[in-house]
Amino acid sequence: MTDKNGFFDLSKTTLSRRTALKGLAAGAGLTLAPGFVRYSQAQSSAPIKIGFQSHRTGIGAAYGRWYEKTTAAAVKAINAAGGINGRQVEVIIEDDGTDPGRGAEVVGKFATQHKTDIVFGTLFSHVVIGSAPAAGENKMPYFVVSEGHHVASTKLNRYVFQPGITDVKSQIQSMAPWIAANAGKKVTQIFPDFAFGYDHRDYLPPALKAQGAEVIAQIAIPPTESSFTKYFPQIPAETEVIYHVMVGPAVLTFVKELGEFYGSNRPQLFGFIDSLEATDINSPGLEFLDGSHFWEGSPRYAQPDDSEAQKAYRAAVGIDDNGAAVGDPKDVSTAAHMFGCWETLYVVKKAMEDAGYKGPEDRAKLVEATEALTAFAEGPEHPQGPKTFNGKIHQCFGIQNISKVEGGKLKVVHKTKIEDGLYEAEGDYTTQAL
Repeated sequence: MTDKNGFFDLSKTTLSRRTALKGLAAGAGLTLAPGFVRYSQAQSSAPIKIGFQSHRTGIGAAYGRWYEKTTAAAVKAINAAGGINGRQVEVIIEDDGTDPGRGAEVVGKFATQHKTDIVFGTLFSHVVIGSAPAAGENKMPYFVVSEGHHVASTKLNRYVFQPGITDVKSQIQSMAPWIAANAGKKVTQIFPDFAFGYDHRDYLPPALKAQGAEVIAQIAIPPTESSFTKYFPQIPAETEVIYHVMVGPAVLTFVKELGEFYGSNRPQLFGFIDSLEATDINSPGLEFLDGSHFWEGSPRYAQPDDSEAQKAYRAAVGIDDNGAAVGDPKDVSTAAHMFGCWETLYVVKKAMEDAGYKGPEDRAKLVEATEALTAFAEGPEHPQGPKTFNGKIHQCFGIQNISKVEGGKLKVVHKTKIEDGLYEAEGDYTTQAL
């Protein structure tokens, strides 16, 4: 069941057994989280409580809505299969407004008020960075579904993990050879002026240099900008490739204005799908994107070689072959990122089972059990593809997709290998005290 904004209407309060049962009996219309159990067993049968830090509002709202849908689908599947350690999973949602200060408050609220077992779900890197200290202070395992290098840099703390989606440094390193060989050697970057964008700023130049290419200009744009034409004259005339990655509600405006600026005579375009997430690629004004290429984590459009696991995942989260909500072609998903929610929850399930997790008193055991994981096989739990996990830096490594815009769809033309994105660890979280 969703609210008027399309979000799953999940509980924001922790209900006692007596209050919940009383409300149900009275028909009070209480809205309970997916997986809520009408139980009368011992306390050990209480649900596993996951605090979902959602971008319901702010520049990340489109992601937040689809992260919620994917999370609800994963929880439904996990609960139908018996839950975690024989216990059902309950999700409690708080809106962080895509704001780092509010994000820290939400993590604290989950720890002290809702008393959740973990916190999960955050995407935007500045929110992750702002929230991570609260996770460490409360000794709260914090499983993020972001992309920034902030977790793997080991600059956060031992309670922060990113096990279900790869990071920008790995993504760029994987794709740089293809960009240099197929798109061009002289590259201008356009990126958002905050932490996620800075990862692109910092890691693309050395990755391209290693392939005999170079970044000749870098243009940072505030993520809240609503018009972009004034930035485009900064692009050098000798640019062969525009590498763009933008975020937020104005991404459609960004790509439209880029097309209007260049017309039919443009450099090659290589974009992160962030510049087009939750946006219909067939929107008027986007015709100029035909022939350009995008990075995708998990492809938006169904591909001819999709695995059975991928097909089952897409059906479970409710997206059609075009990556839009089933029954609503205008509701385009954030497919390239939201799979990370599904996969991260299955990592949490595995780690909790390995740890024999019983409750918050076992959070340290959960941290250690997660750090002990090494690999995730492609399949129903990990439909995007196989992954390795480095417990020292709390980061997974997987495949990347490069897709070409053809006939108003995205067609995968290249898949990287896991080893293409591996890099040396910059530190070791396991040396930190719990």
